[in-house]
Amino acid sequence: MYVCMKKIYLLVFVFFPFLSIAQSADSTWFVNNYIKKEVTISMRDGVKLFVSVYLPKDQSEKHPILMERSPYSCAPYGKDKYRAFWANHLIKYCRKGYIMVIADVRGRWMSEGVFADVRPFNFNKKTNKDIDEASDTYDTIDWLVKNIENNSGKVGVFGISYPGFYSTMASLSGHPALKAVSPEAPVTDWFVGDDFHHNGAFFQMDAFSFYKEFGFGQPHPHPTSVAAPTYDPPVHDNYQFYLSEGALPNLTKLMGDSLKFWNEMMVHPNRDAWWTARNARVGIKDVKPAMLVVGGLFDAEDCFGAWNVYKAIDKQSPATNNRLVMGPWFHGQWRNNYGNYLGNVHWGSNTSEWYASHIEIPFFEYYLRGVGSIDSISKATIFYTGENKWHQLKQWPPADMQPTDIYLLQKGKLSFDAPKTDKTSFDTYISDPAKPVPYTEDVHFNRSRNYMTDDQRFAARRTDVLVFQTDTLTKDVALAGPVVADLLVSLSNTDADFVVKLIDVFPDNAGYNDVNIYEDDAENDPVSKYPMGGYQMLVRAEIMRGRYRNSYSNPEAFVPGKPTQVKYTMPDVAHTFKKGHRIMIQVQSSWFPLVDRNPQQFIDIYHAKDDDFLKETINVYHNQSKLILPVVK
Repeated sequence: MYVCMKKIYLLVFVFFPFLSIAQSADSTWFVNNYIKKEVTISMRDGVKLFVSVYLPKDQSEKHPILMERSPYSCAPYGKDKYRAFWANHLIKYCRKGYIMVIADVRGRWMSEGVFADVRPFNFNKKTNKDIDEASDTYDTIDWLVKNIENNSGKVGVFGISYPGFYSTMASLSGHPALKAVSPEAPVTDWFVGDDFHHNGAFFQMDAFSFYKEFGFGQPHPHPTSVAAPTYDPPVHDNYQFYLSEGALPNLTKLMGDSLKFWNEMMVHPNRDAWWTARNARVGIKDVKPAMLVVGGLFDAEDCFGAWNVYKAIDKQSPATNNRLVMGPWFHGQWRNNYGNYLGNVHWGSNTSEWYASHIEIPFFEYYLRGVGSIDSISKATIFYTGENKWHQLKQWPPADMQPTDIYLLQKGKLSFDAPKTDKTSFDTYISDPAKPVPYTEDVHFNRSRNYMTDDQRFAARRTDVLVFQTDTLTKDVALAGPVVADLLVSLSNTDADFVVKLIDVFPDNAGYNDVNIYEDDAENDPVSKYPMGGYQMLVRAEIMRGRYRNSYSNPEAFVPGKPTQVKYTMPDVAHTFKKGHRIMIQVQSSWFPLVDRNPQQFIDIYHAKDDDFLKETINVYHNQSKLILPVVK
């Protein structure tokens, strides 16, 4: 989901293109060669869904259907108003004659019915009243292939973010006309890894922005093309705003009574049956269409979803033709016209253009039009940052990946060599909820997407952040797979969060980055050359709410003063630390205001009071604390 203003721009550009028809060759061609129909399609329970269909005027051949189901609107509404397919590589599908379909999902915009966030997959659809997003997809496809003139009877589905969730659900529909599906950055598990929670820690800024600022989830009493009202916060400094608002009940009060999903989250603090049902992976079995799962290595919202939908298909539906693509992208960047860099870090080529030309379009062309060969698309196509190269792999993680321990030692040392002594020592820091560690040094209100590669020197300078780094590397170290944080800690109170960051430290003589100007990407564009000497590039960071260290369903308090293991898996990485660089690990206990503050005592955080937040002394033990890195040998 898109929760910062520049991402809202991308959302408008890709999903909500309320754009006047641009005076360009592609836009002129599209308007001259396509017609638009708006239809309502009855689902099996009688609810009618609104669908926009863009049809080629060419009648010389049968055309495949490429569909996106979205809660973000299939606008612009009106038969003479066109979606801007010419704004990115989607125009290439149009020039090949695809029928392009966008559907408002149940209960959103111009569709009837009751909307449900991440509606659970229904395993027992016995009557026409038993529906889910898979059945709505089936009914939509069935109507399209039977009623849209000149279609070939072959259908593909794709979508980014929330539409990625609907793409996953589409793959479970079982309709025989559905031949290929691409869930892209798919919303998958809102408790463990996507959007609103990571390992049980509440990502308050994204959740609040999505539901309150941008009006998602407002009641939908009848079909409408009018957007819900939005909220303008009184303070446009996110650190100050969320700190002054205090405990989560204060945000809940601001949210009001009408935002159903927010209020439901507040009464489900642990991963109970309510959350488990909303894990999109539970239904991934016996998947029939070919799958292309796509994601960004630096996706701030749904990095978890792409990795784990792919893994779930491989594990739970092994006969499925399943492929993975992960590029060096922020959320949805692969559908932009550029993919050269993120923030201050450059990739050396337009990775988005390469992906569209070499992976996505050939995938749908093969399965929907029988054109070309699928052999050129590997099982896993992964961009390794650092070395800045695409790797075509037979599996993910690669067969030569070896989990390798790297140890947190005294005096800020980090080493692959096992400690020579069992003597226990530790580093100590004080975690103060009144002065939490910021997730970025920048001042803004909407969450930055660039923080995923930001320079971490601002955090390394704080006394409540522990820093460990290797000596200068004498050879390249390539990582490909999941990173495991394995800490031994003790606390003065009964709960804490742990944020572990994996960082690439550039050589002091690295110079300055290159400056590129992209007019359509003001946030991501460096204003001036940035000093890359000593740059601490964030490669991967992840948080664990300590109470969930053994179980998301049955949280446990810490015993003050007792050394306790906190071990958790971070999202996969694909990065090469180059010779001359260093590997750094940072450990901290807040990541604000990205994540809500932990009161640092074992209470219900969703109903905490402002005076419940306590300072805490945290010890991280040397030698017995480590990361397990996916080193490619």
